Amino acid sequence: MASIAFLIAVIVATVVAPTLATDYMVGDSDGWKLGVNYADWAKGKDFYVGDTLTFMYKEGVHNVQKVNGPDFKQCKSTNSSNKALTSGHDVINLATPGKKWYICGIGEHCSNGMQLSITVQEPASAPAPTPKPWFTTPPPPSSSAIDISPLKSLVLMVAFIAAYKMIMA
Repeated sequence: MASIAFLIAVIVATVVAPTLATDYMVGDSDGWKLGVNYADWAKGKDFYVGDTLTFMYKEGVHNVQKVNGPDFKQCKSTNSSNKALTSGHDVINLATPGKKWYICGIGEHCSNGMQLSITVQEPASAPAPTPKPWFTTPPPPSSSAIDISPLKSLVLMVAFIAAYKMIMA
């Protein structure tokens, strides 16, 4: 019984987990503060619609303002209707694709490096299978090795081990 539960857990972890959204802690353990290079922090990260950014900082010392590209370059917010986030634990849902810009609007913090620019992408989706007419005959078997993806190999291996343990129990 435990083997079946293990097999189900492995399948869920390998198939479902990669589709879940990611919560990015801006600056990782450093958080949102002076002295962190946020361009370096964002480098190599892939941001997708549905992910979230969490800005952690000491309340009252910093804030988070979403700005446009020109305001980002000038380290200011010209949009008075766009209120700064000030809770010290601000979570921003990345709901749309495109460039996103964030700054700290307190004092000279932005010009001293407290600014983040990222590009949000549409979530990756598998292409739809091409429908085949009912009268198509399958291609003849190839003499070359069978091509099995690493995921299928893992699932087959776990299934084999689970079946072996059930037989031997």
